[in-house]
Amino acid sequence: MEEAEVLADRVGVINHGQLLLVEDKATLMRQMGQKQMRIDLQQPVDSVPESLSGYSLERIDEGSALLYTYDTAGSRTGITSLLRELNEAGITLRDVQTYQSSLEEIFVGLVRDGKGS
Repeated sequence: MEEAEVLADRVGVINHGQLLLVEDKATLMRQMGQKQMRIDLQQPVDSVPESLSGYSLERIDEGSALLYTYDTAGSRTGITSLLRELNEAGITLRDVQTYQSSLEEIFVGLVRDGKGS
């Protein structure tokens, strides 16, 4: 999969002998991929403040970090307002990192969800 992600221009996904899709790799990753932002905190939190409930944040690493998943195809990611609201809630950031779904993660999601089976 790693080689396909680096070398391929188009990707086809087959599950149980059925062709699920053939798509331009960049389009597929943009449409089906997710991006996640890991927010490392100065001080751990016991829970996500109610004021941030609209962001579906996941508390990870015993509260020392928050994980925000957003749609790469969306016109607005909500990142700017999330960062502002974290500040307003008195939460101090230590670091921020973003991750994009890999081609393998997209493939596994397609096959696991039973698309085409």
